[in-house]
Amino acid sequence: MGVESEEASGTGIRRRGCSCSKDDFFPEESFRTWGNYVKAMKDTPARLMNRVTTRSGDQAEIQVKARSQHEMKKTLNWWDLIWFGMGAVIGAGIFVLTGLEAREVAGPAVVLSYVVSGISALLSVFCYTEFAVEIPVAGGSFAYLRVELGDFMAFIAAGNILLEYVIGGAAVARSWTSYFATLCGQKPDDFRIHAPSLQEGYDQLDPVAIGIIVVVCIFAVTSTKGSSRLNYIASIIHAGVILFIIIAGLIKADTRNYRDFTHFGVRGIFKSSAVLFFAYVGFDAVSTMAEETKNPARDIPIGLVGSMVITTTIYCVLAITLCLMQPFYNIDANAPFSEAFKDVGWGWARYIVAFGALKGMTSVLLVGAVGQARYLTHIARTHMMPPWFAKVNSRTGTPVNATVVMLAATAVIAFFTKLDILSNLLSISTLFIFMLVAVALLVRRYYVSGVTTAGDRNKLVIFLALILASSIATSAYWGLSKKGWIGYCITVPIWILATVGLRVFVPQARQPKMWGVPLVPWLPSASIAINIFLLGSIDKDSFVRFAAWTAFLLSYYFFFGLHASYDTAMMYEGKTLEKGEGPKTGTELKGEPDVVSKDGSNDPRSS
Repeated sequence: MGVESEEASGTGIRRRGCSCSKDDFFPEESFRTWGNYVKAMKDTPARLMNRVTTRSGDQAEIQVKARSQHEMKKTLNWWDLIWFGMGAVIGAGIFVLTGLEAREVAGPAVVLSYVVSGISALLSVFCYTEFAVEIPVAGGSFAYLRVELGDFMAFIAAGNILLEYVIGGAAVARSWTSYFATLCGQKPDDFRIHAPSLQEGYDQLDPVAIGIIVVVCIFAVTSTKGSSRLNYIASIIHAGVILFIIIAGLIKADTRNYRDFTHFGVRGIFKSSAVLFFAYVGFDAVSTMAEETKNPARDIPIGLVGSMVITTTIYCVLAITLCLMQPFYNIDANAPFSEAFKDVGWGWARYIVAFGALKGMTSVLLVGAVGQARYLTHIARTHMMPPWFAKVNSRTGTPVNATVVMLAATAVIAFFTKLDILSNLLSISTLFIFMLVAVALLVRRYYVSGVTTAGDRNKLVIFLALILASSIATSAYWGLSKKGWIGYCITVPIWILATVGLRVFVPQARQPKMWGVPLVPWLPSASIAINIFLLGSIDKDSFVRFAAWTAFLLSYYFFFGLHASYDTAMMYEGKTLEKGEGPKTGTELKGEPDVVSKDGSNDPRSS
């Protein structure tokens, strides 16, 4: 029998059956009737301009939590966040990609690749931390970009964040099967089902990957604190195994394996660093837990920065250990550490390594599940995605709907798709998002509507454009010119002068209240430059896939997300005016949900 909620039917009578209705997904005025939708589509240009030029506010993002019906429970401290951060990152990247990159791209210098990608990740961590402390909500980078760059850029970033999590989770789940097979003394294909009727790359069906995702889903929806405890235990075991790998591996070290350190040259180091950035994907999940943190001002900086420093150190030491155990050209591309111990005569150790890798990847899956659900929850609060995803369970205090749907998508992709296909899309989405967050931080520090003068705003735009253009030119020159250097003599000085100009000629309009990125604008500007530079080392096919996914996002936004978010913003703005409070200035609007100021001037209603 058809089902409607009380609100949907308008009769106050709840009918039996499924509790979901159209209004759970598209309750906005534009979707009430076909006539409304046609009218909304005709108004698309004006609505798009409104959303592009609209910026949210810190308090608006915090107050929008009320749309989840129930609040998430504040149960986490800095100790939990450090272990969540390590659990989110240390997994498939170090245990799978290190061997492949050392063998075919960077040689023993793969440790320098980890240093480069680690520096890029650490700079991004600084930017994320300031935002997470000032805007402690589940939306992570989506909320930060919505506040500083507007709804449209936030949505594009949000789509790529969700893609990153789904594909990353699927890649880790496939790797989990491989190491589980090693632990059982079998080959990975023994646990997979071959389907010859499917296209190559999608014909190795992986039921084990679905099984581990289901287990992770149960923990993720039950309790955030429970997930933290499980992650804590798994990470301790994982840390013990990593310590064993380092000590036992160095016992079997041979310094002669380091003689040909830069076999593939400098280009190989940077090309490898772009791929190995996959090993750092996941730390941003910690920022989405700010809403559940007891003391964000203290706990988030310690948790985020601390976990990233520890993780980068572990990666570098593991890479050194692997390349000292055997010549880089003999490293196994699929299970490098396990096979390295086998080759040096310690075959029994491969099972300890496989066990540690399983623990690490389980933690990555768990923290990823927690993080991706919170991203989707906050996006749905703005109605850019259906508000059904924003609901928080009253008993568990977790976003059950968002968690289950995201992990279901992860399971479907993991079931069909091979690891090498999955890994190609990851770094490009992540680097793009991290670059946008760094830009948003500079905008946050140097532009406040109603405070920054038109002249300072214009200078900010010019210097930001120069920083971006010089970074893109440096990256393009690196990708196109194999041995040239003259181009760098032009692009690098432009980047330096643009950053100096921003520092000298544009006064900061805002100072952080609790914790701030040091050396502004240098650190955010360096983050922009490094992230864009690493993008220049990614293959063409990844950019094609990135463009295709972005086109899909734009299609959804123009047909659904734009109109839903516009209606929601207008509805809350109307409620504010109905209270008799009258028009407000751009600064005062920061305290109202979804009531916003326009870029480049004071709020137009105050004029």
